[in-house]
Amino acid sequence: MIQTYIARLSASLIIAILAGSCTHQHAPSSTTSTAQSSAPAEGGDRGAGGIPKPTIVLVHGAFADGTSWQHVIPRLERDGYTVIAVQNPLTSFKEDVQTTKRVIDAQKGPVVVVGHSYGGAVITEAAAGNTNVKSLVYISAFAPEAGERVNAFGEKYPAPLGQALKPDAAGFLYIDRAQFHDVFAKDLSATEASVLAATQKPLIGSAFNASVDQAAWKTIPSWYLVTQEDRAINPDLERFYAKRMGAKTTEIKSSHVSFISHPKEVTQLIEQAANAPVK
Repeated sequence: MIQTYIARLSASLIIAILAGSCTHQHAPSSTTSTAQSSAPAEGGDRGAGGIPKPTIVLVHGAFADGTSWQHVIPRLERDGYTVIAVQNPLTSFKEDVQTTKRVIDAQKGPVVVVGHSYGGAVITEAAAGNTNVKSLVYISAFAPEAGERVNAFGEKYPAPLGQALKPDAAGFLYIDRAQFHDVFAKDLSATEASVLAATQKPLIGSAFNASVDQAAWKTIPSWYLVTQEDRAINPDLERFYAKRMGAKTTEIKSSHVSFISHPKEVTQLIEQAANAPVK
């Protein structure tokens, strides 16, 4: 009797194990998108009226990379957005445009493209002609006109950063580490600024003299964040860009790196652009 019971029990266990194994093998697997991926995203949660929330594409500026958005990305994802941070090589303006365009074009559904500083010039060309891009967001950024150099107004609107740039033997520009805190990230702690200075990603100097072929802001609604204590781009130049493009403009008391010192405000502006009705 005992042997018969054990045999039946063993058979039951084997059947249960096999059934569990089959269930595990055929269960759908989940995937997690990374900020650096250029793979097409399906969009985040659905907003008002069941319309999918747009994918947010973040484009860094010079002396930085995609990880500089680390305080903004979690806030956007918490609010249901799919977010992708482009990793531009900063080896030439055209390469940066091509890299950013490839990421934008890979997305499905509506897209909001955000550019900081030099990244503003990049998105100005990279987003042009893409009907999926519903809005552009410029964070203390360059916003050239078609045929206009990135740094066309450097002499008219000077900023302290210009005197702190140091080229290496290959023509790539770095910010002098002794001046980095003051001219780039004055409202961060000395420790935070020191880390940014140590990890800065240099930009090829010729990129500032490059010009854009098309200006996306002429046909795509734009938002602009002016940082009033910016020492990298003159705040008056930022206001000039914002006014010229007819952007919905916000000003905050911040250094050039507002996405680090004021991530809440930056996130709110991006979400304003994302939630704006399409005209």
